[in-house]
Formats: sequence, C-alpha cells, structure tokens
Amino acid sequence: MNAVRAILFDKDGTLIDFDRTWGPAAGGVMARLAGVDEAALSRLHEVSHYVAERRQFLQTSPLIAGSSRQYGPLWAQVLGRPASEAFFVEIDELFIEEGQAHLAPLGRPSAALARLARLGLPLGIATNDSERNARIQADILGLTDLLAAIYGHDSGHGSKPLPGMVQAFAELTGVPTSAVALVGDTHHDLMTARAAGALSVLVRSGPGPIDAFADEADLVVDDVEALTELFLEPV
Repeated sequence: MNAVRAILFDKDGTLIDFDRTWGPAAGGVMARLAGVDEAALSRLHEVSHYVAERRQFLQTSPLIAGSSRQYGPLWAQVLGRPASEAFFVEIDELFIEEGQAHLAPLGRPSAALARLARLGLPLGIATNDSERNARIQADILGLTDLLAAIYGHDSGHGSKPLPGMVQAFAELTGVPTSAVALVGDTHHDLMTARAAGALSVLVRSGPGPIDAFADEADLVVDDVEALTELFLEPV
C-alpha cells in the first residue's frame, strides 16, 4: 500500500449496495418511463436483464457498469423515442429521484473513508452515474467533506472504461497516475485503471462475481472496509 498516494472509488457496488439501491430504483424508473404500456415495460425489463419479481439485475445487465449514454439507446428503441441527450438526461433525473428513495450504503463508507483521509490520502469518486446524482448520494452518506473530487459520466472526462476520470484526479491532486488506486467491482473499473496507468483494486461487494478477471488486478479485497484495514496495518 506504500505505492498508493491517492484513491478513487467507484460508487455503485463499492460504496453503495447495488442490488438494494438500484434494483428497486431501476424498477421504478422503467415503470415511470413505460407508463401504462405493459408490453413496453416488459421489454425494458428484458433488454435490461432485469428480474422484476426480485427487483434485481442479472449479472449480464448493461446497467451494472454502463451509463445512461450506453444503455439508453436500448431503452429509446423499446419506447420508440429518439436516443437523444434529452432522453439520457431524463433517465438520469429519474434515477436521482428513485435512487434517493432506495439508497443503501455498503457497511459504513463514511467511517472507512474518514480513516483513509486522516492518513493524508486524497480521495475521490469516479462513477458512470451522473455527477449530480453522485454528489447528492455522497452528501446523504456523509462523504462530501472527505472527497477532493466527484466525477460522473457527464463531468467532461468521459465514462469508464476510458481513463479520463483517473487522469483528471491525478492532475487535480498532483499525484502521478501510477500512484493512484482505482477501487471498484467491475471489469470496467479494472480497464479504466489499466488505461490510465493506475493501480487496480477490485472489491467483491458488487452484484457480480469478479473471479473471471480478478487475476488482472493489483489487489483484490472483500470490500472498502477491508481495504482500509490494509492501509492501517503497521509496516
């Protein structure tokens, strides 16, 4: 851990319980978009790999790692709407509302990040959610004052797996990308770290297994709290 001088965290599946938050939230968003059209709602569930009875995504869902710009065209096609920026913004706004209603943290992220911040490590969030939603949720969870930056897919640095968020964070903090750790639960997070020349830390707290690509990471831990303990271990 001595090589790490700054840490970027993915949000969903890393700091926030993906299934408990976005399972019910996505169900609500799709229902609102489909309205009274039951066939459209069923088709939205299908293209999203979403099991309505369990209010849960399958591990193959494009929503697990993708942004609204990535899965939004699928939804637009189902609903017969243009795959436009306005539609993607509408999706993001609906997820803000539904996400707040169902927000469930993983453990105590504010306590874990506070311990890391006391070590002098700059901390940030890099998510494929919108920046606005990430800021709202970080504030609800008591994380805002612990973070040097919060990046979303619409912050101007591209979305994961592109390296822009990591590069922006490195420039902001004055830490070389090789000393930045990106902590996340998906292959997108791993590829983002690799593309930026950063360190990759995978957590097992997300909705899907990471075994297929875990050996590509620099470090694998159970969750953010376990990572924090590694930083606090005596050298």
